[in-house]
Parts: sequence; C-alpha cells; structure tokens
Amino acid sequence: MSPKSPASPKKHHPVPTRRLTTAQALVAFLARQYTERDGRRQRLISATWGIFGHGNVAGIGQALVEAGQGGNGTAHRMPYLQGRNEQAMVHAAVGYARQSGRLSAHAVTTSIGPGATNLVTGAALATINRLPVLLLPGDTFATRPADPVLQQLEVPYAGDVSVNDCLRPVSRHFDRITRPEALIPAALQAMRVLADPAETGAVTLALPQDVQAEAYDWPEEFFAERDWHVRRPAPDTHELETAVRAIRSARRPLIVAGGGVRHSAAEETLAAFTAATRIPVASTQAGKGALRHDHPADVGGVGHTGTATADELARAADLVIGIGTRFSDFTTASGTLFTNPAVRFLHLNITAFDAHKLAALPLVADARAGLEALTTALAGRGYRVDPAYETEYTGAKEAWEERVDASFATPDPTARPTQTQVLGLLDDLVTEEDILINAAGSLPGDLHKLWRTRSRDQYHVEYGYSCMGYEIPAAIGVLLAAGGRRRTRPVWALVGDGTYLMNPTEIVTAVQENLPLKLLILQNHGYASIGGLSEAVGAERFGTAYRHRDADGGFTGPPLPVDLAANAASLGLRVLRAATVDDLRKALSEARDAEGPTCVYVETETPDTVSGPPPAQAWWDVPVAETASRPAAVKAREEYDRRVAARRRHL
Repeated sequence: MSPKSPASPKKHHPVPTRRLTTAQALVAFLARQYTERDGRRQRLISATWGIFGHGNVAGIGQALVEAGQGGNGTAHRMPYLQGRNEQAMVHAAVGYARQSGRLSAHAVTTSIGPGATNLVTGAALATINRLPVLLLPGDTFATRPADPVLQQLEVPYAGDVSVNDCLRPVSRHFDRITRPEALIPAALQAMRVLADPAETGAVTLALPQDVQAEAYDWPEEFFAERDWHVRRPAPDTHELETAVRAIRSARRPLIVAGGGVRHSAAEETLAAFTAATRIPVASTQAGKGALRHDHPADVGGVGHTGTATADELARAADLVIGIGTRFSDFTTASGTLFTNPAVRFLHLNITAFDAHKLAALPLVADARAGLEALTTALAGRGYRVDPAYETEYTGAKEAWEERVDASFATPDPTARPTQTQVLGLLDDLVTEEDILINAAGSLPGDLHKLWRTRSRDQYHVEYGYSCMGYEIPAAIGVLLAAGGRRRTRPVWALVGDGTYLMNPTEIVTAVQENLPLKLLILQNHGYASIGGLSEAVGAERFGTAYRHRDADGGFTGPPLPVDLAANAASLGLRVLRAATVDDLRKALSEARDAEGPTCVYVETETPDTVSGPPPAQAWWDVPVAETASRPAAVKAREEYDRRVAARRRHL
C-alpha cells in the first residue's frame, strides 16, 4: 500500500473588516438594529439626540456626520435631533419610547462633565417607568495622557471612577468602553437589555473621548442587520391553574391594570377577559386607558388619586388581580387601601420581581399572553361575578360620573376658570386622536380621578418618577413617534407654572422642528400641589407660593410679575391668552387646529368645594413631625398617627 500524501495546509480566509473609529462603528451598528414582535419589525434606535461638547463632538458628533445627516435616503441613516438640555433630551426619548410601545427607542449623546451628570434624572425616570433609552455620555481619557483633564472627577481611592458612575444605580445596564474591541460585546448586551420587556430601562455606554476617536478593524458581520425578538412568555401551567382556582373562588374580585397592559398591547385582550367574567377594572396612572372610560367594567383610577368607586371596591375586594403594575404606594394607599381581612393578591407580570409583591400568587408572563390563557382556562368553567356585584359597581360608577360633571361644569362663561374647569373644556373638545401629557403637580391627581380616556394611548401621565419638566420634551418625543412634522394627532402638554419654570427649553426644539405641539400653561402662582400637602402635614404652605417677600421675611406678598406667556412667545411659540371660560374654549379650539407649535395660557381660579376636584379617596403616607410647637403640626401628627395605624402588611 502506498503511503498517504501529506495533508494540504488549510487556507485561512481573512475575515472581512471595515476600518472605522469606535464612534463611527457604534453609530453604524445602531442603525442596523431592529425589534420584532407579532410580525411587526421596526428600528430599535431610530434617532439620536445630542448636545455636543469636547467630550463627544469629535467622536460621536463626527460619526453622526459620517452617518449621512444631510439625508442620503438610505435605510441606515441615523437621524440627529438637537436638544437644549440633557435631562430634557432623555425625557423626549422616553416619550418617544412609550408612544412606540417600547419597540423603538432613541439614543442620547452628551459631553463629559455636567452634560453627562444632567442625564441622571432622565435615566432614573426611564428605569423606574421600565422604558428604554440608550445613553451615550462622553467620558474622560482611557489612556490618561494628562491627569486630570477638564471636568474630570478625581477620586483618591479609585483611578477608574468618573462622574458617569453616577449613572450606574439608575441604569438597567452600564458599561464603560475603554478599548475599541470591547464595544462589540457591550453593544450587543445593550441591545439585549433595551429589547427585553422584563429588563428594559436606561442603558448607559460610557465612551472615553480618546476611545471614541480611535480606529479599529471591525468585522463586517458586526454591521449586519440584526433582529431582536420581543418575546411574549406564556404562563407556567402550575401558576395558571393556581390563578384560575383563586379567581373562581373570589366573590368580589378587582383588577388593577398597570402600565404593563399598555406595553403588551393587551387592551383588547383585557376587554375580552372582562366581557367574559364581568370583573371590574381599576387603573394606575400608567394603566389608565387600559379600558375606555365608557366601558362598563372601567371604574377609574385607584389609590390615593383614585375614584371613590374604585377605592371602595378595593377596600372590599377579596381578590386583587394586578396586571402589569408595580403596586406603588399611591396605588396601595401606602398599604392602607385593601382592608378586607380575607383579601389575597394575584399578580400577572412579566417580571417575577413585581409578580411576587404583596405576597401575591405570581403569574409570571406577558400581559396579553397571560390574559389569553386565563380567558381560555376560565371559559369552560363558567365563572362570572355575581350580577349583584356588577350592578353595585356600575351604579357607583354612574354616581361618580355625576361628580365629574359637577367639577367640569362652567356656569359662568365670563369667570376665570378653575383647574378642573380647564380639564372639562378640554374634555369637551378632544377626540380619541388627542394625547394628553402630564407628570407632576396637582394635575396628575385631577386627571387620574376625572379624565375620561377615549383611547389606549390618550392618557400619558408619567407618575413613576413624577418629574417636573417632563411634559414639554416628552410631548416632542410623542409627536415624533406619532407622525413627526406631518399634521397628525393633537398632542397636548399640560403644565403648571412651577413645572414650566423647571424646563421650558425644548420649546425651542419644537419650533426648530416645526412640530404641532399644543402647550397648555396653567398659572396659579406657585406649587399648588405641594402647597396643599404642606398644609395637610402641618408645614403651613411654607415656601410654596410664588410671591414677593413680606415684612416678616415670608412669601405672602403680591404675586411675582412673571409673564410666562411672554416667555413662551420669546422662545418662538404662538401664544393665545385666555382670561375667561369663553376665552379658553375658543383658544383651545384654535390651538387644536393649529399646524405649528402653539401655547394656550390661562390663569386659574381657586375652586370652591363644589366646583373643585373631589378630595383624596385614600391616604398617602408622608411622615409628619413627631414633635412640634406649632398647632398645625401637632394636629397633623394626630391625624397621621390615626391613619398609619391602619397600615397592613399583606402576607
């Protein structure tokens, strides 16, 4: 037998590469990432907000130019949006993500130093609300050619700490890219978290400015289009059967719908479930709109800012079925709302962390998938609430609607409107197309109790972080998600004077982009919401009014001569001033039809007990001074002790 021929040496085919800077590679990668759910595909990162400084202008800034900012018509162009305030850019990105159903998001790039630390509040808001945003702050030099550099935080015990580390606790994922090649695994992890419905929130990739500009030979495969499937996990069989048994044994069940219903696009599935079972549905701030206001099973907001209907049902409920809610203290009335001794909790949530709250029976699943499974499992077992229970809650709902009508009524068209009358006039005007955005002050409470939501996404109140200054930039994000510059759905940003003064800067962005923002400013000369709370807890409204100092050094003088309407006009808005109910009705109608950014400005009147909003229907825990010499605080503490005694640990 002849000997074998020696094996031929294997040929090594070089991996195709592309030489780019780290920043160029990151932008090119982001432009090729997509999410897919239920057969629908969209860009994961559809645009980048930015304010440039020395920490990102030569890196990410130059990369955005390379990506074709002039508009080259390619599918992989990365649009750029110019912001005025770093926190506001994150708010705009969050508004966009929420309106996009968490399936598409924006990136935000900033310089190092204050540009980076200004991201912290927006990052916290995004993470608390479980909404995706990609943060790309510049960072100090990885190679340390000079130490310290401008804006560097010097920490004696740790040479690798920068101000960007402030973003760690408010980010769902954080990484610092100290070498170009480290971007590949880091970018993939970032996309995984952004697209994960159970983990999503703020994702931070800190980018040292020298690494941003450093070139590297990147594998072409890094720039291939990649789809991130947004999963709908079905419930575990055992957990589903346990949930079915709990529901079938309940005589007074109540659903608490949270933001997870909206994120899952489970509104129709929830409606089908309630049609089969007749279980009433209360909603958190994030969940309002899960059912239309006129759906027979909708009983309105629940908790401290809830309706009397929902809160009375909550007090008597023997099974509370949470769907996609965090069960915050506003929802549970700080642990005092669910008072039935026999009450138990069942919680359908995509995260086990939330599903186990209040010692609930967990049903860990996507909201839509879980509701579909529950509906199917109950269908063959004949479950439906007692007709007397249905009659009870529908009758209570009708009575509450009469209270809403009284708050919205405007008997004198020549009078200055109250805040609730402003909402009533808006309620008369809008259709299911309109979107209302709010976040802080007394408006969230009035809206949660009174607003009649007409569509699944009309009600956009950010109350996980309740961040003053969210509304205007978030409205820009919503407008971009709902059609952008084209004449599309009317988007209203509702702000009080305190919120307006916090963050009006993105008005300039709305003007620059010619977005048809409708800004409604309610002027009441101070922090009305916290003023009322201050009075309730014995702090006597101290420091809550926008007034001149008096002779004693307090703030009880005349209102400050601040003209917010003139300020809004100076930033480029068309402003409509309204002095009376009639004026306001006309101004709101004109603003709704406007094709460019428009502001309606109105000074509100202090309401009486009839025309004002209904009082809180449930408690909220704000600890009161245990010792005090002033009678207001002593009395408030007595009330606090009485209330806190009703708190209950649900085990």
